[in-house]
Amino acid sequence: MPQLARRLFALPPDLEGAAQSWLEHGERTPRAARYASSVVLLRDSPTGLETWLGYRPGSSPLGVLAFPGGSLEASDDDAVGWLGPSPQHWAEQMGTDDVGLARRHVVGAIRELFEETGVLLAGPDMSTTVEGTSTHDWMRARVAVADQEKTFTELLAKRGLSLRTDLLKPLVNWRSPDFAHRRFDTRYFAATVPMNQQPSLLQSKGVWGRWVCATQAIAPRSTTALGDEVGQENTVGLTLGQLLVPGSEIMLEKMAAANGCIAYLSYKRKPHVYQARLVDEEGTLMLEVEAAKTVAGDPQRER
Repeated sequence: MPQLARRLFALPPDLEGAAQSWLEHGERTPRAARYASSVVLLRDSPTGLETWLGYRPGSSPLGVLAFPGGSLEASDDDAVGWLGPSPQHWAEQMGTDDVGLARRHVVGAIRELFEETGVLLAGPDMSTTVEGTSTHDWMRARVAVADQEKTFTELLAKRGLSLRTDLLKPLVNWRSPDFAHRRFDTRYFAATVPMNQQPSLLQSKGVWGRWVCATQAIAPRSTTALGDEVGQENTVGLTLGQLLVPGSEIMLEKMAAANGCIAYLSYKRKPHVYQARLVDEEGTLMLEVEAAKTVAGDPQRER
């Protein structure tokens, strides 16, 4: 059993008001958390494991900088071609008895990844994935799905494609802090980019996104380098911890310690719900998380 350690994280600026209100008015019933899915996109590089991070305008429960993801939608329940592990298998992997919810999380993860990056984990059969999803035609399809002019499942059916659920790996389950006004119950998954596909920003909606080397992001986390590069009003001058939710920061740490994609993806993780708590540390409001320590000789160790 991995050793859990108390970790403290910066309170993101956009949560300060909600945190103060929570303290001033006494703890109340938390707002309902919306189900969400997020995909940690991975690739190997000479400098270590890289992941795709994107800027999220507004105050997203996933963070100002985050992995591709978002809320589940009603259309994620629609019939869709399905290749790979069954919804029942996914429910077991995710530690839930709700097979329908597990299925929605998987569909939502693949849909959100496609909307936000153009990477499509789908194909006509188990041995093939779609290629060349960077064309104008595919971009129009992404915009239509993002604007809900067309459902993701309709798009797949029209093109004779089925979800390649075997290309996803379950990671962890993070729940937004109780005091937050917008709360997500997020299932994180991991995937590598299929052959002849490349992530790209969503036309007209994408502001900033790129491959980030986990080691190079974690090492200078006390600086404002990444936030300054993004160049938005709510990123300039902020450190990594103020831009990411604790879950994302911890996952980046695990990636930085991992010996490549295969090692990171093949590690067996036990289902566990993580949630940050609001704490007062000598007059400074911070987020506290009970998270597994990185174990010497086993940098991938996590719950």
